[in-house]
Amino acid sequence: MSNTHPELVSGNDVLVRITAPDAAPIRVTANGREISGFTRQQDGSLLGLVTGLRSGDNHITATSHGRAAELNVVNHPDSGPVFSGPRQSPYYCETTAFGLAPAGRPLCSAPTVVSYRYRTTGGAFAPLADPTARPADLATTTVNGRTVPYLVRVETGTIDRAVYQFAALYDGSAPSPVHPDTSWNNRLVYTFGGGCDGGHQQGNTTGGVINDLFLSRGYAVASSSLNVLDNNCSTVLSAEAAMMVKEHFIETYGPVAHTIGWGVSGGSIQQYSIANAYPGIIDGIIPGLSFPDPLGILEAGADCGLLTRFFAGAGTSFTAAERQAVTGHLNNDTCVSFDHYFVNRITPAGSCNNHIAVVDNVIPPADIWNPVTNPDGVKCSALESDANQLGRDPATGFVRSVLDNVGVQYGLTALQHGQITPAEFATLNASVGGYDTTGTPVASRTQADPRALNAAYHDNILNSAGQGLGTIPIIDARMDMDNAGPLWDTHTTQWSYVTRDRLRAANGTAANQVIIEYQNTPDQSAAANSYALSAMDQWLTNIEADHFTRSQQAKVIANKPAGLGDGCYLSAGDRIQAPLTYPATGRCAATYPVGSAPRLQAGGPLSENVLKCALRPLNFADYPVRFTPAEQEELRRAFPNGVCDYTKPGIGQNQRPGAWLTYGDH
Repeated sequence: MSNTHPELVSGNDVLVRITAPDAAPIRVTANGREISGFTRQQDGSLLGLVTGLRSGDNHITATSHGRAAELNVVNHPDSGPVFSGPRQSPYYCETTAFGLAPAGRPLCSAPTVVSYRYRTTGGAFAPLADPTARPADLATTTVNGRTVPYLVRVETGTIDRAVYQFAALYDGSAPSPVHPDTSWNNRLVYTFGGGCDGGHQQGNTTGGVINDLFLSRGYAVASSSLNVLDNNCSTVLSAEAAMMVKEHFIETYGPVAHTIGWGVSGGSIQQYSIANAYPGIIDGIIPGLSFPDPLGILEAGADCGLLTRFFAGAGTSFTAAERQAVTGHLNNDTCVSFDHYFVNRITPAGSCNNHIAVVDNVIPPADIWNPVTNPDGVKCSALESDANQLGRDPATGFVRSVLDNVGVQYGLTALQHGQITPAEFATLNASVGGYDTTGTPVASRTQADPRALNAAYHDNILNSAGQGLGTIPIIDARMDMDNAGPLWDTHTTQWSYVTRDRLRAANGTAANQVIIEYQNTPDQSAAANSYALSAMDQWLTNIEADHFTRSQQAKVIANKPAGLGDGCYLSAGDRIQAPLTYPATGRCAATYPVGSAPRLQAGGPLSENVLKCALRPLNFADYPVRFTPAEQEELRRAFPNGVCDYTKPGIGQNQRPGAWLTYGDH
């Protein structure tokens, strides 16, 4: 079978490959019913689409010369779920945003629509009503050495309660899984969109499939609305949607040589998380503006919300330099941006209909949670997306939270380096406070739920980097946004090194990850994206041609293309290869300085994988400064049970992470 787990088939059909020692006729049956249409491929195998599968178990048999091979598959509805578990409800449809027919809840299914576009000689995509037409301004492109018309087939439909899209060059013939389109290079780019929100809506965007960089080279492009974390911040649901959409793509176009992940911000979260927790869906990833998982950005946002309020209140006397020393960011706007754009994600309803990318009213205001008028209403906190993993607290009705800052010594590194005074350190930690269960700032520190902590580690919601992530090629395309201003400067560079640290800890090496830094300019972005795509394709091609008996990790490392390695762009035409380290040193460091973050400045590990720290008693002899009796009393009030001890694992961190976890079909 091609690229699909037999127990995770969907949509009532499956593409099956049969290999045999000779070219003798082979009879194929499914549940006793004969299946025709199997076609001999160049490698001698037979490939055919088995249709008409029944819900649940199916038995496929291939027989030849009295010998038989058997395959059991489990079929699931194309509306899902397959492994993501119970669905959010209510759920609001947005099929009409894609030009599809209106859909009914809760499945939000609509008939598939095929449309066509072409690339003009002026460099734009234009609609094409008649795919047999050849407009006068039709451009051409070159794929595998052949010049072909730049015509694009676009398929839009619904899978897994999401709207999916494919785009691929079109040679004039209907796509076939056994006779691939001659304009296709047999490779797939899967795109992922940004943000991180609590869902309840189908979404009116995908990761984007009309992309000249990919299509002009012959790549097919696929995505779905549930591969946009601003529509639903569940990496498990995103993995399921990607798996199901990819399966349908293969059943439409044929087997893919390899699938490359692509996307920035929340799109990077999905790539890193899916590659680790559900290995095999994506073969190589190119995350941009990366974070390793959704919990890191929520924790950073929560910290910045508290620090921003402190600096506006009890900490107004802190200078710009002192604030920077506490947060670790290169730009003090970073915490302000986190506070403005992300703190509402930890509240029950603050981000409903108010996403970063889209502001709409798909969720009727009357349906939204209100503690007085509608306590059972729709909740949009980002953690709502992980209800099947983290669980729901019956006492509050909210998803169990992993946010915690008990014992966190904000500004510890700044104190140790003499950048803030003992008095400022004491006031900061005595005043910073935390959040209650509704995400409202309160005087007491935030407490995580122990069950949620265990689940976050075991279920890879906190990315362990130790399942699939150590065995695939990674090109972390780090656009420098640390000083970009509101919103975008939340994408600080140190996160690429956070993931690298986790890779080293989990796998003994991070040699499968390459970081390439570049400036946020059109020419450098174009150069970096083009290079990353070409290098990843070559890397995967090298791996596929490696038939030596060695581990997958060893194959990935050994087959890195010559010239590909850490480095940076000094200009669009000048990419240098140089080791990148944290803290930043070397040739790239002057152009691309790397900052820190509040938890790192509080003494936390670079891996940023301690959600709730173990505690040790507060001991004033541990500090390089002397506190007055009043300051000591402030700190005792701030840390009644002790301070973080990062020499010990975090609470729940001893859980062994799992891969390909399932949460039930219904």
